Amino acid sequence: MTQPDRFNPHVADARWQKIWEDQASFVADDTSPKPRSYVLEMFPYPSGRIHIGHVRNYTMGDVLARYKRMTGHEVLHPMGWDAFGMPAENAAMEKGVHPGGWTRDNIANMKAQLKRLGFAIDWTRELATCEPEYYGHEQALFLKLYAAGLVYRKESAVNWDPVDMTVLANEQVIDGKGWRSGAPVERRKLSQWFLKITDFADELLDGLSSLDQWPDKVRLMQENWIGRSKGLTFRFAFPGSNGDGIDVFTTRPDTMFGASFVAIAADHPVAQKLSANAPELSAFIEECRKGGTTAADIETAEKMGFNTGLTVEHPLDPSWHLPVYVANFVLMDYGTGAVFGCPAHDQRDLDFARKYELPVTRVVSDGDIADSHFTGNVAYTGPGTIVNSHWMDGLSIEQAKADVIAKAESEGWGKGQTQYRLRDWGVSRQRYWGTPIPIIHCESCGAVPVPEAQLPVKLPEDVTFDIPGNPLDRHPTWSRVDCPQCGKAARRETDTLDTFVDSSWYFIRFASQPGTKPFDRAVAEKWLPVQQYIGGVEHAILHLLYARFWTRALNHIGMIDVKEPFASLFTQGMVTHQTFQDAKGAWLSPDQVKRDGDLWTIVDTGAPVTAGRIEKMSKSKKNVVDPDDIVDQYGADAVRWFMLSDSPPERDLEWSEAGIEGCWRFVQRLWRLTGQVSGAQGEDKALLRKMNQAIAGIGTDIEALSFNKAVAKIYDLANAIEKAAPSASRDTAIKTIILLSSPMVPHLAEEAWTKLGQGLIADAPWPEVDSALLVEDEVTIAIQVRGKLRDTLTVPKGLGQDEMQALALASQKVQSAIDGAEIRKVVIVPDRLVNIVL
Repeated sequence: MTQPDRFNPHVADARWQKIWEDQASFVADDTSPKPRSYVLEMFPYPSGRIHIGHVRNYTMGDVLARYKRMTGHEVLHPMGWDAFGMPAENAAMEKGVHPGGWTRDNIANMKAQLKRLGFAIDWTRELATCEPEYYGHEQALFLKLYAAGLVYRKESAVNWDPVDMTVLANEQVIDGKGWRSGAPVERRKLSQWFLKITDFADELLDGLSSLDQWPDKVRLMQENWIGRSKGLTFRFAFPGSNGDGIDVFTTRPDTMFGASFVAIAADHPVAQKLSANAPELSAFIEECRKGGTTAADIETAEKMGFNTGLTVEHPLDPSWHLPVYVANFVLMDYGTGAVFGCPAHDQRDLDFARKYELPVTRVVSDGDIADSHFTGNVAYTGPGTIVNSHWMDGLSIEQAKADVIAKAESEGWGKGQTQYRLRDWGVSRQRYWGTPIPIIHCESCGAVPVPEAQLPVKLPEDVTFDIPGNPLDRHPTWSRVDCPQCGKAARRETDTLDTFVDSSWYFIRFASQPGTKPFDRAVAEKWLPVQQYIGGVEHAILHLLYARFWTRALNHIGMIDVKEPFASLFTQGMVTHQTFQDAKGAWLSPDQVKRDGDLWTIVDTGAPVTAGRIEKMSKSKKNVVDPDDIVDQYGADAVRWFMLSDSPPERDLEWSEAGIEGCWRFVQRLWRLTGQVSGAQGEDKALLRKMNQAIAGIGTDIEALSFNKAVAKIYDLANAIEKAAPSASRDTAIKTIILLSSPMVPHLAEEAWTKLGQGLIADAPWPEVDSALLVEDEVTIAIQVRGKLRDTLTVPKGLGQDEMQALALASQKVQSAIDGAEIRKVVIVPDRLVNIVL
């Protein structure tokens, strides 16, 4: 077979991509009798350009999808766009464009980029969450959950930016100010819509045990986020109040005799009541509201408190009174909004107690240390027995917990209770670019669902962003409607849904896309759960937890017989690149610098450059590589090969010019190899054995997503083929390596396969393994003289010792080493070694 010396991706890539599209090669058939395989990568936000991290993610999924297709599966491998969100509104404000136009232009750009990489995607199922054809069905699902009692509305404290006039997530509050406006953030109470995810807390937690194909770290993160804890709910009564007091929940009732103070949240009713007549307390509460409300913010912030002057009675000793503080580390949204502090055994409480000179009493022994007087500034949180606790002394921690709960319940001052860190999911967003919440507010009827026949509730196009706030609030007509129940003038809900709602069911819509309903149950169940889900570990909690909840909620209301959406989860590593800065500290992109010996300089000026750490690619640090530029230079297959080679897929991958150039060279090497089918005769059993081992091993590696190992085996097989003499076996091995590499380098594989007259490799089956050839029937033995290696011989496995000795002594190299000396003895290790002792 003759062919050009070099593979030309600039011609081949586009040609084969068009052929795949024209022949609908990767369109999934819902009616196929084949076993199904649903491979899905987390869909991207259409920011404008794909980045190298996207390329790695989607290349992994594509290799698996192509392999599954070759092994006889009907494969669903779709793509869509997580298209709502704040960046589009920011672009509208900054550039004067409409969020819809900006988003759809970005989708077009990114789709073109993805197509250049030759991904085996079923584009007929493409969806964008910003289109009414998608979010109208989401509104219908929302109303079904509302009818089932899984949606409600209540007042909730939020972070309010008074300049941008919007609610901010905790992560968007930086040093008490809005991340974009810089304005001091206010804590306000707004009516918000919530989904009852807490109704499913036990299910979501217990269901983690069935997800044995998820990373342990992700399951642990979800377990901690749900945060199921058993403890005691009880009341610290105000002296002489006939039972009025402050309710607390604790997971450590065993430490109650170590209590030093009671702390309440700034928004606690007691704090609010006291602040009405206490200006200093009111000012302190305002200061608390400026702080962050994430666990990380609270953990790192200075512990601050305000002594209210109130005291409460200790339930185990009413004569013992504890001071009540308003503290910045207690949140009303968690538990009861109040805690008791046991400083000796909680670091946060100890920091607080030391600052305000409160008593610190040890109640859990530290080995032999049981002194009630606790010294130092590090709390003891380890194991031990209970001490300095009256009737509990000598008990284990767990026994003491149980005994205190039993005592509280028998005496009527407390109750054992299970609580969760998980809170109901607040889904209201005061923004335009999101799914409109399909509710109408009527003064007579209250909150009324939009009739299904009126869905979708579409976003109005004629909005402006020249004024801060939600454009839906100030639109002259959009929110003005008649009540569906009484016909009176009413108002649409102007909040939109959290974008995590959009991504909580998109995988179901990919599986089934009828026009008249969100999905067809029977069709969706044929594909679900997703067999392999691939994405970043940064989505371990919110997206994955919300998707699990949404699926269980739909199961709960009888819409689908699936509880877990993703059977197997893989979290890939990031793509990293070295960072560069000029003398003033400004970041430089890789194409602005060059290496000059051991130094780096700026290309244009020759000025010195500081080469920094290798970090995740980031636009802000300019250490990014545009996939289009790399594809232009090297072609899609070299880029795909780089994404799969060297680094295990769960680890970070460092981008380097040397690395991509090496991949380009191997693509060309593989191309040259595929042109060496000679038509020669004869068998090369060793090569056939190597080939069959590669077929089995590469398939196993792809199934396990160990792509770097699969790549290594292809390198190994290529080396063996290159070294082998022409034979029929070598021709077979060349054809086989084309098939084995086709999921990784599909354009080259198609080009080579066609030259061989074999048709479309996208339709070709994975090569079958000859299991008889997986067993080695020859071994290589070492021949030593006086313990030094002198030769190696390939012999039949299981060869007798006499034959091994005869072959060893027949070696010219061995005879030269013996040089006529007397042989004292010959040591033989079957199938491994012959050692001649002189």
